[in-house]
Amino acid sequence: MSERKVLNKYYPPDFDPAKIPKLKLPKDRQYVVRLMAPFNMRCKTCGEYIYKGKKFNARKETVQNEVYLGLPIFRFYIKCTRCLAEITFKTDPENTDYTMEHGATRNFQAEKLLEEEEKRIQKEREEEELNNPMKVLENRTKDSKLEMEVLENLQELKELNQRQANVDFEAMLQQYKEYEEEQKRREQEEDEQEMKAMLEQAQNRRLLADSDSDEEPAKPGTKPAVKAKPTDVLQEDPQPQSKKLKTESWERSVGKWNSKSQLAALVTARKQKLSATQVNGAENRGTTTSTGSLPGTVSTTSSLSLLGAYTDSESD
Repeated sequence: MSERKVLNKYYPPDFDPAKIPKLKLPKDRQYVVRLMAPFNMRCKTCGEYIYKGKKFNARKETVQNEVYLGLPIFRFYIKCTRCLAEITFKTDPENTDYTMEHGATRNFQAEKLLEEEEKRIQKEREEEELNNPMKVLENRTKDSKLEMEVLENLQELKELNQRQANVDFEAMLQQYKEYEEEQKRREQEEDEQEMKAMLEQAQNRRLLADSDSDEEPAKPGTKPAVKAKPTDVLQEDPQPQSKKLKTESWERSVGKWNSKSQLAALVTARKQKLSATQVNGAENRGTTTSTGSLPGTVSTTSSLSLLGAYTDSESD
């Protein structure tokens, strides 16, 4: 398979390059090239600023009768971005730079001019020393004197700074130690304050808890009488056999004064909502009469009161 892009051409044996006709082009002909502005400039016509790196479609031509060490010098034509005025500048191979020629002024030119002035003075001095050896000696003595004066001025400035800024390292260390101690003391005080605040909070909580516990048992010490239930008779603690026999024999011989207490224990009252005053009255009467009764038994008066309340409710 043959190559798609052929690099080597075939030259026949009878090929003579002198027979190829040459193009006759003018020496000052112009080419259209794409370039960037080599420096910051300002248009003289409208005052528009053109920054370095701005891209232009420029025309390039070779400057006639200007050569530097065999290197040609080129001129470029660009147009202002605002007023389309023509601006020209050319290359400067001697200084490896560009020089403004027409249509604009170069910005930040002061530093470049100063460098050029220094180079010019140095060049003149070298030319003088080349033909006059006494001038060389004078210039050397001037340079040595100038160097000595610079060193003396520098030494004076150093001494002045040392007088004004006398650093005491021991005082600096002492001050730093005092600062550290002060910071530690502040931290300790802050910790103590926090501990005190926490202790006060805990004490206040404890006092509040104690006050709450004191307020709860502020009720009367006597326990309220337990309401009698019909099944309490079956759950009574068994009495001693001798005492039980004595009571039974006494009851057989003499008899009971009132048998309503046992009947009241056997009667089951229907559940009914009683008023608060009635309940409190019944409880108070039960407590007053039950002080003389035996533990685990219901008093006769409390049972009678309950029977009365029950009969009243039935009659209603």
